Amino acid sequence: MVIRFALAKGRVAKKAIELLIDLGYVFSDYSEKSRKLIFTDTTGAIEFFLVKSPDVPTYVEKGAADIGIVGKDVLLEHPAQVYEMLNLDIGKCKMCVAGFENRPIPYGKKMVVGTKYPVIAKEYFHTKNQLVDIIKINGSVELAPLIGLADCIVDIVESGSTLKENGLSVLAEICEISSRLIVNQVSLKTKREMIDPIIKAFENQL
Repeated sequence: MVIRFALAKGRVAKKAIELLIDLGYVFSDYSEKSRKLIFTDTTGAIEFFLVKSPDVPTYVEKGAADIGIVGKDVLLEHPAQVYEMLNLDIGKCKMCVAGFENRPIPYGKKMVVGTKYPVIAKEYFHTKNQLVDIIKINGSVELAPLIGLADCIVDIVESGSTLKENGLSVLAEICEISSRLIVNQVSLKTKREMIDPIIKAFENQL
């Protein structure tokens, strides 16, 4: 049997592949410039494919992949019936509410929020009993308060330099974000003897 990984493209995948190589797996057919879609290690025991982050939980939930590695932000925004097994501490950052420092969040009044993460934003403000209109933005979220489209934004913050350069600051922290290792629920039962050692090996690398 083969254990198949779904990896989120970009920095997460790069780090995950490095971890797999550190564990002794050799992917002789892999290169960052390759147009191949699926890569298999030389023993034939492990294979992985690269997909957009929001698709990782879907592939794992539906059993197209046994294991996935993806950011916690994706799991919160796109809930799936999977087992979240490990916090890999890759790509650590925070989900935050940001806006103008001299304009605090007007709790008690309806406000407009711009974000790439409408599910996370809605849930957060619901816990605060705050009425909001959520505007889904796919591009530079920081632009929304600058041009009056939104009162504030909800977005991932690493260093905060982009916010600072645009006169914005963090108004509230929602949660910590980092990459997680998730497993298909059926695979964990049917392939447990193969999956458990992989999880343990990843855990030992942390």
